[in-house]
Amino acid sequence: MRRVLLWLTSVQSRSTAVVTLSLSAPSKPPPYRRQVDGWAGTSSRNQFTYNVLDNLKALTGVAPQIRIGADSEDHTVFNPSIQFSNATFPEPSSTAAQFLPAGTRVTWGLNLGANNITNAVREAQSLVKAFKSQEMKSADVILDFIELGNEADLYRNNGLRPSNYSPVNYTAEYLEKMAANVSQVAGISSTSHIKFLVGGFAGSSHTTGDFSPQAIYAAGILDSGPGQFITSFSEHRYSGSFCSGNVIVDIWTGYEATHAKGLEYVLGETNSYSCHGAPGVSNTAGAALWTLDYALFATQLGISRLFFHEGVGYKYNLIQPVELTRSTLYGSPLPAPLPPHVQPQYYAAVIAGEAIGKTGGAQAVELSIDNTRLAGYAFYEHGILARAVFINSRAHFSNATRSVIHVGLDFSRSSTTKPAKAHVKRLAIGLSDDVSGLKWGGQTYETLDGRVQGQLEVDDIQVANGFNIQDSEVVLVSF
Repeated sequence: MRRVLLWLTSVQSRSTAVVTLSLSAPSKPPPYRRQVDGWAGTSSRNQFTYNVLDNLKALTGVAPQIRIGADSEDHTVFNPSIQFSNATFPEPSSTAAQFLPAGTRVTWGLNLGANNITNAVREAQSLVKAFKSQEMKSADVILDFIELGNEADLYRNNGLRPSNYSPVNYTAEYLEKMAANVSQVAGISSTSHIKFLVGGFAGSSHTTGDFSPQAIYAAGILDSGPGQFITSFSEHRYSGSFCSGNVIVDIWTGYEATHAKGLEYVLGETNSYSCHGAPGVSNTAGAALWTLDYALFATQLGISRLFFHEGVGYKYNLIQPVELTRSTLYGSPLPAPLPPHVQPQYYAAVIAGEAIGKTGGAQAVELSIDNTRLAGYAFYEHGILARAVFINSRAHFSNATRSVIHVGLDFSRSSTTKPAKAHVKRLAIGLSDDVSGLKWGGQTYETLDGRVQGQLEVDDIQVANGFNIQDSEVVLVSF
């Protein structure tokens, strides 16, 4: 097996690190998939949203998957006479999802919180009717999953269920009431394309005694009837919570138990800080570095999909899809309306998409780097090293000296000819707390239409000379 040895030296601090990077892919590296939520429009296309989602599709050949639901799904009451309302579930027909990019795959949440079988069934009937319509077929927008309820583990706290509501109660309710009836009207079966996405819990006890994937598996949610139509488990995890201050929380707790059941593990809702983000953190350039590393590391655990929670005016949005008249940080009126725009985290999606490429077979493998400031991921095409991403997460603020790490590439252990040249593309960030002005390869996505603009800048390097990466920077090396 051919190998490349990378050494890293900090110019100022003199710290060193060694990375071993194979030119051939490991036998079973996990696949990478990247997701981002979006807003399609109502009676006509939201062109900005379409453009920024289509940018990502252009990079990978695959449209980002969309989850429609979250908290609103448990406050949804079916009323076919009203089309567009945050409070009333519209008969979706072809009025919204048809405006997403072709090939978009959708997860749709139905109301479990109301504990109203009739309401859920009518929602499901309308939903399936919409996705079978000619308009939706022509748009090539596909329903993959139906989700029943959002964060059911919190029902006992928010009044939707008694205080003694348990995983056993949830499992019985899910199987005997909701899934049994919804599967019939939605045509969900062992042979259908549409399947159930289960869970969506806000937290995990890590035990069978309280809400967790382990608990509902032990309660038999997969063992009979419509439970056999469950193919994925969803967990909602954030790196911290801004609901009651910047509290760091544990993450990614149920993937091993889920994989042991033969299911996919999905982060059905994720982002930096829950409660719509932390001001001065979630909306900054530093968040772009975190998002890229967070998403790529998730692949190493076999996490199949990540749905980044988005809304209108949320601090942690990758995309602000509509015109804003109030500050996302303070809620105060803006002196002038702010048009739709991308925020720094969007660049993480762009870089991830470019690193993945269009073959559909790219595999991401984390590099072992003896430097806590630097993360790295190698991307293999058909088992051969094609690209590598390096993320220097050390913060850089005003009035501070910006340090540099030199990355040297050493193929001396390789039994075959080493590559002589490589291409280097950089995410340029002024300061870690900047909220705009980022450039990827000299280009910007901070445009009125969301399309990339500017002269592309890519450096050609001699592999023997290596390259530098400074604080708060991302480098993509293409071999």
